[in-house]
Amino acid sequence: MEIKGSCMCGSVKFAIRGTPKMMGTCHCSRCRKLGTSTIVFVDRDQFTLISGEAKIETVRPEPPFTYHRSFCRKCGTSLGEPLSPDASFPINAQCLDDDPVVRNSFHEHESDQPAWVEGVTG
Repeated sequence: MEIKGSCMCGSVKFAIRGTPKMMGTCHCSRCRKLGTSTIVFVDRDQFTLISGEAKIETVRPEPPFTYHRSFCRKCGTSLGEPLSPDASFPINAQCLDDDPVVRNSFHEHESDQPAWVEGVTG
């Protein structure tokens, strides 16, 4: 099984071989504002960046945040962490062009949800 993914403009394209490890949603203000709330976690060896590495910009966090986030310089699509050197890293589920098979298994930082969000529970 191969899951294809891309940014909105198609400059950044990638593939995930097999099923991602898990899917989850973070409700912290940083993830919401970056547009990367729902993510899939993939292993380094199942992820292939097909094109667009030069178009990827990485935002390094200010403490207390620790996770980097990347986006396409051309269209602004939030990508997750496709350039991460880690063995496992998150990819924005909204960028997936195919069904990842896994479903959302957790919600974190629910206390940070804005008041207008209703019905989201872990």
